[in-house]
Amino acid sequence: MNTETQSQAFAELVRLMELEPLEVNLFRGVSRDIGTNRVFGGQILAQALLAASRTVQGRTAHSLHAYFLRAGDPAAPVVYDVDHSRDGGSFSARRVIAIQHGRPIFTLAASFQAPEEGLEHQFDMPDVPPPEDVPPMRELPADDFGHMPQSVQRWLDRFGPFEFRAVRGVDPYQHAPQPPYKELWFKLHGELDPDPHLGRALLAYVSDFHLIGTTTLPHGISWIQGNLMLASLDHAMWFHRDFSLDDWLLYTCDSPSTQGGRGLSRGMIYDRRGRLVASTAQEGVVRVRDS
Repeated sequence: MNTETQSQAFAELVRLMELEPLEVNLFRGVSRDIGTNRVFGGQILAQALLAASRTVQGRTAHSLHAYFLRAGDPAAPVVYDVDHSRDGGSFSARRVIAIQHGRPIFTLAASFQAPEEGLEHQFDMPDVPPPEDVPPMRELPADDFGHMPQSVQRWLDRFGPFEFRAVRGVDPYQHAPQPPYKELWFKLHGELDPDPHLGRALLAYVSDFHLIGTTTLPHGISWIQGNLMLASLDHAMWFHRDFSLDDWLLYTCDSPSTQGGRGLSRGMIYDRRGRLVASTAQEGVVRVRDS
């Protein structure tokens, strides 16, 4: 993918975040074609958070908790209905229902806080090579890549809107069992306007990449296998400190448990200075079908 196509992918992602106001507390978004029959969960997560943010003044999101109820239809718009749960002295709470074809497909609860000083501590960032010393992620073999639809190629190409550089645990062709840990650098190919709501929404968007896949590492399987089913059930996220998506961020993921057709993954996101900027948690369906 050349630089022009990369710029187009960035512009497409930004347009995806442009919600149409329909009525007070009611917004409509479109979907990005990723070559599948369902909407990418990170897209719904980001758009729902943006819809909630549109109803808050002087406060930014510090946490969200979401449930994926039904697979989204990529050919249909998504309507976001925002409920003002509470506006207090320091915090505001919002609930969002995402609707398609008259049915809820997703729910989100988000909390927003006015700026405030306070005590600080954090886990240290793992000792990993800087992104400049980590090679770009391994590309899929040309024979495999060339047979995929163009929309899927754009989704998987390392020159899409986000670039990922894997420190460990992100090779889909590695079939040997590995410890349930993953570390990768990522950044956005483009410069955003200084909008903290958009930045948080796009961090929520990209946080849905690679997280649930951590559950498969101890089992020597990956998403590239046709008999593996991975689907998000929920997603939680906490925003700790300000950040910039156009500089490298480190995503560290682990999976404490997989059982009963479900797997749990957790993540922490650091900037390159070692500041912990966000944390994530996600449970998803993890099923291996008979070949």
